[in-house]
Amino acid sequence: MTENEKKSGFVALIGRPNVGKSTLLNHVLGQKIAIMSNKPQTTRNRIQGVYTGDKGQIVFIDTPGIHKPKHRLGDFMTKIAQNTFNEVDVILFLVDAKEGKGRGDEFIIERLKNVNTPVFLIINKIDDVHPDELLPLIKEYSQLYPFKEIIPVSALEGNNVTTLLEQVYAYLYTGPQFYPEDQVTDHPERFLMAEMIREKILHLTEEEVPHSIAVEIEQIKRRENTETVYVGAVVVVERSSQKGIIIGKQGKMLKEIGKRAREDIQRLLGSKIFLELWVKVEKDWRNKPKHLKNFGYNNEEY
Repeated sequence: MTENEKKSGFVALIGRPNVGKSTLLNHVLGQKIAIMSNKPQTTRNRIQGVYTGDKGQIVFIDTPGIHKPKHRLGDFMTKIAQNTFNEVDVILFLVDAKEGKGRGDEFIIERLKNVNTPVFLIINKIDDVHPDELLPLIKEYSQLYPFKEIIPVSALEGNNVTTLLEQVYAYLYTGPQFYPEDQVTDHPERFLMAEMIREKILHLTEEEVPHSIAVEIEQIKRRENTETVYVGAVVVVERSSQKGIIIGKQGKMLKEIGKRAREDIQRLLGSKIFLELWVKVEKDWRNKPKHLKNFGYNNEEY
């Protein structure tokens, strides 16, 4: 295929929280750019992942899970996802094969009825169900919306992901590459480092902590006469009790978070990392526009 015949376009990943959008994106790209957790609402910003194949380039936008907002941060996350609908060439609506149809899916489908963008139904986590369970599920969703394509996949195992990519290309137009072939995301390294730290906190801390945290990279500098890069980051929580949980007894939890995050950041930068973490309390930061803007959640852009 010549350069003049190659396709390009933008594809949105949408769905309820925790249906596997980030897992699918990471699998397609062959590396981790979106954090993964078994806790819902892990993704907060639009993560752009760039896949360049023989047929052209697909820019994936991994949106936050769509849900009923409970605070300003939740409102920001929902608006990001919904505003993506009319900006892309294809929408991939992911659902969980094991959980089946829920009220959250109906909430999303109602909003899809107002867009003209082609929508694919992607039934994820098929490795968790018997094949006989898929047909009734497909019929149930088909009655709610005229999906252009319906594709069962396992984002975790990679089942049918190649088929999915082929179908996406079929709906894209001939066009130029937006990014260099070796680029997999448009996000700066600071953003990815902060997300890697936040992922470790999601994995390791108690249930009341995850959605109350933000991570801000305050400093990145190479130490003189060494190959080591110093990274200083602040973990922001809403309550003193959450600060105690993240620090842990004798600082053990914070050390473990730092150890795991450092390994990911070293792979990202290709350098030895010295990671220093602090924890501070900013009460009710998720409802304060100033803090939302400082932490990268700026509604004005959307």
